[in-house]
Amino acid sequence: MIRRPLRTMTALLGAAAAVTAFATPASAATPVLNESAGPVTLAATQQRLGVSLGAAFAGSWLDKTTGELVVGTTDRSHSARIRAAGAIPKVVRHNIAELKKIQSTLDNRSAGVPASVAGWYVDAPTNEVVVSVVGGAPEGRAWATAAGVPVRVAQVKSAPRPLWAVIGGQGLYFSGGACSVGFNAYDDDDHYVITAGHCTELGGTVRGVDGTIGKVARSSFPGNDYGTVRVTQSDVSTPPRVDRYEDGSDVRIEGADVVGVGGRICRSGITTHWRCGRVEALDQTVNYGDGNIVQGLTQTDACAEPGDSGGSFVSRPSSGSGTKLVQAQGMTSGGSGDCDEGGTTFFQPVKEVLDRYDLTLEKD
Repeated sequence: MIRRPLRTMTALLGAAAAVTAFATPASAATPVLNESAGPVTLAATQQRLGVSLGAAFAGSWLDKTTGELVVGTTDRSHSARIRAAGAIPKVVRHNIAELKKIQSTLDNRSAGVPASVAGWYVDAPTNEVVVSVVGGAPEGRAWATAAGVPVRVAQVKSAPRPLWAVIGGQGLYFSGGACSVGFNAYDDDDHYVITAGHCTELGGTVRGVDGTIGKVARSSFPGNDYGTVRVTQSDVSTPPRVDRYEDGSDVRIEGADVVGVGGRICRSGITTHWRCGRVEALDQTVNYGDGNIVQGLTQTDACAEPGDSGGSFVSRPSSGSGTKLVQAQGMTSGGSGDCDEGGTTFFQPVKEVLDRYDLTLEKD
């Protein structure tokens, strides 16, 4: 019976109108609503005032300092009505319809927008439409002012970009091969992807399904079989989830309680996706040949194949509707057999790497 680490060693392709505004003190007889009122109450109050003020309504917001509800109006005579509803009135120049019309004008010009323009929005507290320009670039400013509508140009540090998530069981690509994501974790300063050590020993820059994640931070193989990749890209999120592929929606990690011998477990990886079985033995020493001996592995009868290495082993999710919660068990290490004939698969318990590197599993 051949035992080997499950790694695929194949190279991969890898405004500007000025405005005078002031707040009118709230009546002592009517308490001012704030964040503690809760979103339902606040939303209902905002909606009622939006309807009752009609064309004079200029938006609503919570004061960032006090948390109190503020409602904008273009008609000072509505101030008493706003206070009676539990909000602070602020008299401004433009109603919400006017601001939305300015925003719509910019929307209609979006086909020629420069890359330096990060976006535009209605800023209700300042009663303006704001155009965000990266670094204050001249072409971005020119585009904003050429629209012929009153806007305020705000400088931002960087352009937005789509965010993508690293999910347990999905692909993890090294310069010399492909493995699978185990779990996401963090310490005081950084976020990490945990996988198998015989994968991270490849070193270098590591990619996920949608782009670069970061670089190998630590690796331990043989003896152990775990390693970490430090997340360095700002567009990468690391949720506590594991992909079940065609078997259902992602499961969510809620802890790392160990499943004992005979217990049900499941694993996820890029080659054979979601497979389940039972724990057969704990704390096993495995000889992968060529001097590669690993201690402390858990033996299971859940099949796996090359490329599944590093992927997530979790407790079997409960049946029923709603988000499935599971306990993180470990990362696929190696085994024998395959998913056609069946086989034996070993995983490296995740608690060891968490303790060794002082990491905490990601949480929602």
